[in-house]
Amino acid sequence: MSHEHIRSVEQDASMDAANAVARGTFKFLWRELSWEYRRIMCALELSAVKMPFENPAPGPGESEIEQMWVGDITFDGHVVRGTLLNDARSIASLRAGAPAEQPLSEISDWLYAMRGRAYGAFTVQVIRASMSRSERGGHDRAWGFDFGDPAEIALAPAPEAARSGWKLFAKKTPLRTAAELEREDHPMCLNMVPKMLEALSSDPSIVSQVDADGWTLLQREALAGNAAMVRGLLDHGAPRDARTPLGDTALDLAQRMGWPLVVEALEAQ
Repeated sequence: MSHEHIRSVEQDASMDAANAVARGTFKFLWRELSWEYRRIMCALELSAVKMPFENPAPGPGESEIEQMWVGDITFDGHVVRGTLLNDARSIASLRAGAPAEQPLSEISDWLYAMRGRAYGAFTVQVIRASMSRSERGGHDRAWGFDFGDPAEIALAPAPEAARSGWKLFAKKTPLRTAAELEREDHPMCLNMVPKMLEALSSDPSIVSQVDADGWTLLQREALAGNAAMVRGLLDHGAPRDARTPLGDTALDLAQRMGWPLVVEALEAQ
């Protein structure tokens, strides 16, 4: 067995591991997007999910699977949907702007960028890990984002206080783990709760209304892991047993995504 083949097998194993981590942490992208879609001014410079597509007729030297980045992401708790960001290299039918979808269990990666910093991008980091420092610099300049240390993959931005502090002698802010992040609310969630409670007091019917896709606000917030919003909605009588068009309750969605604080709120009240 040649050294090149050994290296290829090792990288394949690393990619498989990266795919698994991406699927397990996709919820952090979805939580960020749940707030991005409410912002008046967009904060994300890029958000995308990588999906595999089968090449029906691979030519010489072409792979049977082509991995492609998809933007304009939507998610119903089961399937990730969006539009292709680029043309496929080897699949003629796949062109930029075309609709694309895969079950969450089949996605390969996710990333978003904010203030020039990339988050997620697990498969990208596998590739960067094999590069020299100068090669990584060139890679990041080509993307237009700082991907950081490939051995320390950030899932979300550091808290505002950690970013804005005086840093001449400051220690490096440790990355928060998935276990830590899933037990924290998004900063925008905490900021928006008072406004939501005011709206619910003015119009209690909001909790039972469904949107154009047949979802209640409680279901939307449960899927996105916005625990403080979920608690506020429950306090105002949101129907916890209501189901999405695919048959999911808010608790089903929170359990599937792995949002412990949301699960606790829905089970406790």
